[in-house]
Amino acid sequence: MDFTHATQEIATLLARLIEIPRTSRQEQEASDFLFHEMTTTYGLDTHRDGCNLWTIAPDYSPARPTLLLNAHIDTVKPAASWTYNPYRATLCEDKLYGLGSNDDGASLLTLLFAFRHLRHQPRAYNLIYLASAEEEVSGKNGIEHALPLLPPIDVALVGEPTGMQPAIAEKGLMVLDVTAHGKSGHAARNEGDNAIYHAIDDIQWFRTFQWPQVSPVLGAVKMSVTIVNAGTQHNVVPDTCTFTVDVRSNECYTNRQLFDLICQHVKSEVKPRSFRLNSSSIPLSHPLVRRAVQLHRTPFGSPTLSDQALMSFPSMKMGPGNSSRSHTADEHICLSEITEALRLYTEMLNGLQLDSLSNP
Repeated sequence: MDFTHATQEIATLLARLIEIPRTSRQEQEASDFLFHEMTTTYGLDTHRDGCNLWTIAPDYSPARPTLLLNAHIDTVKPAASWTYNPYRATLCEDKLYGLGSNDDGASLLTLLFAFRHLRHQPRAYNLIYLASAEEEVSGKNGIEHALPLLPPIDVALVGEPTGMQPAIAEKGLMVLDVTAHGKSGHAARNEGDNAIYHAIDDIQWFRTFQWPQVSPVLGAVKMSVTIVNAGTQHNVVPDTCTFTVDVRSNECYTNRQLFDLICQHVKSEVKPRSFRLNSSSIPLSHPLVRRAVQLHRTPFGSPTLSDQALMSFPSMKMGPGNSSRSHTADEHICLSEITEALRLYTEMLNGLQLDSLSNP
């Protein structure tokens, strides 16, 4: 592969993608664009369901293990402090600025080019590429909807900005809506039961409690109170106080286990929005991880959530760019990062052996 030419082609395609707004649940136009490029420009046999697109290498055999290459189409909304136009690709020396350039356009297109290169190469495994929707909101019409439409997957390589280091675990997410109850009364008199004071006790517990099981890769479970609401006016003792808790789980606990234990410790009413986004991990002994290590990559644990939480099979997160640029003003990707990613993806997957998988 001519990596210099391929990088320029990816950058041109990414610049066109940046100029198509593709906020979560509004990816239709971007999906149309990618479908046209995959089918017409690159001649790939591309399948589509909603805004999800996938293509399967033509030598597929159910007797072989299957590797999924996955990245997401959608972006968050642009921050207010952009100094560039977030919907106009701006190239300044090595940096390409634009919304979704780092998260997740560079991974999306670099993995697509790696698939194009590898689909006719001899391999001991099947290869599938999936561009999925609604990742930024963990939407039910994204990868969760697309995966049952694919052949069985043994392992996934998920493109997210990690500096091309392999994330072998990532924290899960559970959002809790908590309500402390009291009794209303007149603030001028000694009456009522202030719900705020009950909430303070529970908020202090969320702030200080230390979960005993600490992951060697992901560290401790993290709980953060992020929203608090109470009261209607200054002279009324509030009878309810609501607050929201962001819980980032490690692989030592399921979200359901955390919820049950939290309910034993706090007095307020606790309601989970979902249990579905659990922590995920892949063993260091997995062939995909071992291959990355052979290429002098350093495994680490990621604090940020991706669609890995919705995968029932092992997955490793690895892609160009830096997570610290995601969801920020003046997001960008370096063209040199795209070149490095394309080199590493193709070298890693060319030498990959999945014939000794021992998935749970």
